Amino acid sequence: MIALLKKDLLVLRRSPLLLAALLAYPIVIALLVGLVAGYANAKPRVAWVDEEGLPAVVAVGGHRFHIQTVIDDVAQQVTLVKEPTREAARDLSNGKVVATITVPDGFLSELGTTTSSPQLILRTTSGGLSQRVTEQMQSLVYQLNRKLQSGFIAANLREVNLLEHGGKFGSYQVLGLDKMDATLATLPQNERVAQLRQFVRIARLALAQTGNALHATANPISLAQPKQKGRTWVLSAQVQSYGIALTVTFLALLLAAGATAAERDEGTIGRLRRGLVSYGQIVLSKVALAAVVGVALAAAIAVVFGLVVDIGGVQGGEPWQRLPLLLVGVVLAAGVVGAAGALLGALARESRAASLLAVLVVLPVVFLGLVPRGALAAAWWVSRFLPFAHAVRWFSAALYDTSPWRTLGVETLWLLGIGAVLFLLARRAVRTLSV
Repeated sequence: MIALLKKDLLVLRRSPLLLAALLAYPIVIALLVGLVAGYANAKPRVAWVDEEGLPAVVAVGGHRFHIQTVIDDVAQQVTLVKEPTREAARDLSNGKVVATITVPDGFLSELGTTTSSPQLILRTTSGGLSQRVTEQMQSLVYQLNRKLQSGFIAANLREVNLLEHGGKFGSYQVLGLDKMDATLATLPQNERVAQLRQFVRIARLALAQTGNALHATANPISLAQPKQKGRTWVLSAQVQSYGIALTVTFLALLLAAGATAAERDEGTIGRLRRGLVSYGQIVLSKVALAAVVGVALAAAIAVVFGLVVDIGGVQGGEPWQRLPLLLVGVVLAAGVVGAAGALLGALARESRAASLLAVLVVLPVVFLGLVPRGALAAAWWVSRFLPFAHAVRWFSAALYDTSPWRTLGVETLWLLGIGAVLFLLARRAVRTLSV
C-alpha cells in the first residue's frame, strides 16, 4: 500500500504542469466563489417614484432639510433609480428593479402637519430578494424618521413652550402657566385659588420634563459605533475555512478518482490482486494520497493566510497554535473525500473520464455546502450527507472557536460515518476494475 502511494506521488512529481494546474484551479474557484458571494450582497435596484414632486428643500417643524441629500444619505443599502409611475411598474414586472417605493401625492402636506404620519408605498416582486428589500426599505423609513424627528420634536416643544410661558398662537394670545400663576397670585386667596395654583405648579413641573421625555421616546435606545480595526471580508475566518475546505475537497476528489482509474489504464489492477494487496488496501492507498497532498496544500494556504494577516497587522492575528489541530481535520476531511474519489474512479473505469466526473461532481457538492438553511432547506439537508459542509465547520471551529471540542466531536462523527460508507462502496466498486 505504501508502494502504491509512492507511485502516485511520483506520477505527480513527473507532471509539474498538471500538478500546478491542480493546485491553482481550486484556489481560483475559491476566489470566484468569494466574488459571487460578495456580489450577492450588492445593492439591489429600487425604483423611486416621486408623485408628489418633492422640492429641493422641505421644511418640517421649522427645520429645513435638503430632501435628496437626506434620501441619498440613508439609502446606502440600495440603488435608488428615479422613474415615473408607469416605467417603474413595467420595470418591476420585468425584473429590471426588485422593488418600487412611491412618494404619493399629498405626502408633504401630511408631513408638515406633525399630527399625522404620511406613507411611502413599497411594492416588491415575489422573488427571493423581496424579504431582503423589504427589510432595507424599513431601514430607509427608520433612518428618514431619525433624520426628520428633530423637526417634529422642535415643533412639539414650541407648543409646550407656548403653554408654559404664553405667546401668540395664530390669531390668539395664549396666557401660559407663568402668567396664569402670577394672575392667580393677585386674586383674593381662598381654597379654590389655592387648588388652581397647585395645579399650575404641578403642570409646570411636568411640562419642564417634556423635552427630555420627547427625546427619550424618539430615541429609546441609541447605538454607539466606536471605530475599531477588524478583519476585512477577504481575511475573515469564514473565507479561510471555505478556501481550505474547497481546495482540499477539489484536489482530493480529483486525485483519488484519477489515481484509482489509472490502475486499470496502466494494467496494474490485475497484478496487484495476485496476493499483493487487497481491494481495501487499494482504496486506502488513494485515501492516503488524498490526505498527504491535501494536508500539504492546506498547510501552505494556512501559513500564507496567516502571514498576510500578521504582516497586515489585522486585529486578532492568526491563531498559529491552532494550525496542528486544523491539519488533523484536513487529514480527516481529505481522507473522506479521497474515499469518494476512489468510488468515482472505480465507477468511471478510465482516468480521463474519472477526472471529468470528479470536476462535474465537486462543484455541486461545494455549492450545496454554501447554501444557507434559510435559503433552501432541502439543499441544506443534502449537504449534511456530504463531507464539504462538515469540513468547513470543522476548520472554522478548530481555528476560531473559543471552545471547539463539541463542534469538532460532532463533525468528526459525521465525517467518519460518511467516510465509512464511501470506503465500503469504493472497495466494492474497485472489484469491477479487474473485470
